[in-house]
Amino acid sequence: MPTLFDPVRFGDIQLANRVVMAPLTRNRARQQTPHELHVEYYRQRAGAGLIITEATQIRPDGQGYFDTPGIHSPEQVAAWKRVTDAVHAEGGKIVVQLWHVGRISLRSLQPGGQQPVSSTNRAAKTKTYAAYGELVPTDEPRALATHEIPQLVADYVQAAKNAVAAGFDGVEVHGANGYLLDQFLRDSANDRTDAYGGPVENRARLLIEVMTAIADAIGPGRTGLRLSPVTPSNDIGQDSDPQALFNHVADQLAPLKLAFLEVVEGATGGARDNVPFDYAELRRRFVGPYIANNGYDRATALDAVASGHADAVAIGRPFIANPDLVERLRDDLPWAAPQKETFYGGGAEGYTDYPAASQAYA
Repeated sequence: MPTLFDPVRFGDIQLANRVVMAPLTRNRARQQTPHELHVEYYRQRAGAGLIITEATQIRPDGQGYFDTPGIHSPEQVAAWKRVTDAVHAEGGKIVVQLWHVGRISLRSLQPGGQQPVSSTNRAAKTKTYAAYGELVPTDEPRALATHEIPQLVADYVQAAKNAVAAGFDGVEVHGANGYLLDQFLRDSANDRTDAYGGPVENRARLLIEVMTAIADAIGPGRTGLRLSPVTPSNDIGQDSDPQALFNHVADQLAPLKLAFLEVVEGATGGARDNVPFDYAELRRRFVGPYIANNGYDRATALDAVASGHADAVAIGRPFIANPDLVERLRDDLPWAAPQKETFYGGGAEGYTDYPAASQAYA
């Protein structure tokens, strides 16, 4: 069986190892645009088999937190190109996570102070960051009209094309954690009566349309997806039958032959067994490369790949304080602990100033 440190090919993307840097929102963009700190941050972590960037807005109304980046303007594309060039110069591979937050937003973050959009007009009972250290309740959204959905799909496609122009090796569509696509998927947040609401086939329609359109535009071998079948994040609530819903999604995705599927197993950042769910069944139906995510340490990551549970393992927060995490995993070195107070917002402190193990021990 393969090991965590063996190479693997995900569609068109050749990975040097099976350690994936999971997306990590860090709130350090300027006017939704990456800058020199992002270049250094991602360059330092290029030892990962694959970097999946922080969640990145596909269009201005996709923003739900302060100082998060987008990929919908020429300036943003040019800025991301500096990031991808730096990662590639170090021999790494990097994809951008395409994001629309849906109702997890504030009027103050929306163009013209408009309402956030969603599958529903019901507000999420959760909070988001309006500014550094300012956590406030999300605002009431409006349900997207049926006639607006084709433009939404087109904007996902344009963002994917922008990613290719920016030098990314591919994209990961964010369909997880209670954001817009998840809001359409789950009947806990989807109360629509049109072709995008009601039965499983309708609720999955938007996600499948987005994935099909992106795969057609940039190639399925550059197109990945993140799902979180049972996470309660962002007040999304549990679907009435998550296994049936996500089995259907996997069945619909399989013919597309996507580069990979990343799955948050359990509650994001929490218990892996919060709700019973058969991830092996999901993987079997998807057919393609499967990345397991959520709370993996060295022992469980090694076992996940060696046992065949997953083709790769995505690790998030440990990459914050351990830019050389792959080397630490390979050599069984201790992991540095991150400073939680610098997770969201700020500058270089707690972002690009964590040393590699070789520097720390020296």
